[in-house]
Amino acid sequence: MAATTNRALLHAAMPCFLLLLFTLAFAAPCPAGGGKKPILQQIDGLIANGGYLAGTNDRPLAARNEKTLFVPASTLKIVTALGSLQMLGMDFQFRTEFYLAGSDDLYIKGYGDPFLTSEEIAVILRTLQQQGVNTINNIFLDAGAFQLEQQADGRSETLNPYDAANSALAANFNTINFRKDTAGIITSAEPQTPTLPIMLRLGKNLPPGTHRINLTNDHQDILIHTGELFRGLQQRLGIKGQGDIAGKTVPGKARLMLTHRSSQPLEQIIAGLLRYSNNFIANQLFLSCGAKEKGYPATWRKSREVFRAFLASLGLHEEQIVMVEGSGLSRHDLVTPAAMVKILQAFRPYAHLLHEDKGRLIKSGTLTGVYCYAGYFPRGADKIPFVVMLNQPKNLRDQVVNLLEKLTVKP
Repeated sequence: MAATTNRALLHAAMPCFLLLLFTLAFAAPCPAGGGKKPILQQIDGLIANGGYLAGTNDRPLAARNEKTLFVPASTLKIVTALGSLQMLGMDFQFRTEFYLAGSDDLYIKGYGDPFLTSEEIAVILRTLQQQGVNTINNIFLDAGAFQLEQQADGRSETLNPYDAANSALAANFNTINFRKDTAGIITSAEPQTPTLPIMLRLGKNLPPGTHRINLTNDHQDILIHTGELFRGLQQRLGIKGQGDIAGKTVPGKARLMLTHRSSQPLEQIIAGLLRYSNNFIANQLFLSCGAKEKGYPATWRKSREVFRAFLASLGLHEEQIVMVEGSGLSRHDLVTPAAMVKILQAFRPYAHLLHEDKGRLIKSGTLTGVYCYAGYFPRGADKIPFVVMLNQPKNLRDQVVNLLEKLTVKP
């Protein structure tokens, strides 16, 4: 009797049991950690002052303070990269012009090439040799293509390479790299770069060791360094001549000998900019965009106006993004997480230019009390944009990003 009753009860319950199995089989699984709500609670517990957005603006997976302005630090370089790619164009190459005048005097006019390196200068001098330039006496440097009211907002007067000043004509990222031994002897720390007089002068009071310093304490040092590098490589290549090195505008009677185009295509420059977060390169691009749209000389004002118009074309205005320079050094640069996600959506065709880390395509941004990430989480063939902006003393961005990524796990 009992067995019959149990079979009857089981038969009656079978439809409900099957319905439950069906529901469990097709319901979307919860993210690891017990569901979305506990993960969001964990994230919010890490944030004293900040915001985040994962997913798109119209289909967010998670968001907090996404319409609040925060200091973005170097994640702003994604904005500079996008603007540069669209305004300058993929075929853009920086140029530097070389003129002869007087008694074999070489005039060099720069237009902001950030990759005027020792290797590149050696190529330029060989090309000039091939064109019959066998003597170089005075070297005059024309940096008039940039007329900067001041250096980039947020740049400090330190010797650190990230504080290198911008200029229309600067070599080796506006830095020098040298060694000083215990006897006080100074030599170049790079085989491709000769030991230059400016190294001896600026290294005089530094302790023994290897030093890479910028050249911003005296703007004339930027030009002197560039001229000395040309002179040192001229001598290494056996090109005759000697004379002064000084800043001077190219005279109208000078003869154009060479327009050098940078060997670095824009896409490669952008990839390096994003990977190594070079502030100098970022603002060389930022200033060049202003000059491209509004003409030389480049100024901060022109570039701010040009980027304001570019961002407006994406539907972004000053209540969503404020850009005073292109590197993210300034604390007057402000962006909402929602605005940065919109930038990331526009940046999708160039997402491969971002550094890959743990499968993510990512750009970090760091200042004292500012810890940010922007990029894409992988999800199959898709890329989920995400932004984390923490303007707080504790750097907890890695914990926030790790938790956010759990919400993007594909069912």
